[in-house]
Amino acid sequence: MSDVHAISSDIAFSPTVKAIQSRKGSRDGYAEMEARGGFRTEIDENLGAFLADANSFYLATASADGQPYIQHRGGPAGFIKIVDKNTIAFADYAGNRQYITQGNLAENPKAYIFVMDYAHRRRVKLWGEARVVEDDPALTRSLMPHGYRARPEQVILFKIAAWDTNCPQHIPQKFDAADVAAALATRDARIAELEAELAALKSQPAPLV
Repeated sequence: MSDVHAISSDIAFSPTVKAIQSRKGSRDGYAEMEARGGFRTEIDENLGAFLADANSFYLATASADGQPYIQHRGGPAGFIKIVDKNTIAFADYAGNRQYITQGNLAENPKAYIFVMDYAHRRRVKLWGEARVVEDDPALTRSLMPHGYRARPEQVILFKIAAWDTNCPQHIPQKFDAADVAAALATRDARIAELEAELAALKSQPAPLV
């Protein structure tokens, strides 16, 4: 059964966490945030755009006895689909067949998604509950990115309880290989264009003095 929190950020800020915040001097600032309602709970335009651009994220689950596990999920931009204002979904591709995530969710539906955008030094964290859907081929097909070479095995639905962003501090700036290749191709095309213009200028007869 899902926990009921008075404030959405209580999903992360347990009494013990709040006690540590008080001891280390950050509680007042977070109390002000809580007075404004805490973490966001619905997918807004900014989060929707961020997720639509994502091609990678990490999904955290835990077993019934609390053993944590993190697994990477990836695909072409747009592979994360928004179902409604509180729910996202994605096709779960066949992999190494350990099924740790699925086993954990069968015991404990609580889950967490961490999405990193290294190029723009942005990160988003989402708390919620997830479940695996194995017996809906139509849903699986609808979530499968067109032309993507992977075998969808099932679907994971993630219901968002709260989400928040982090500051860019300490995020190393990295770029996807495809984006770098496209930028280099544009640069190389411009260099070739300028070299052709220079060659054309050199081939013209010198002006009469």
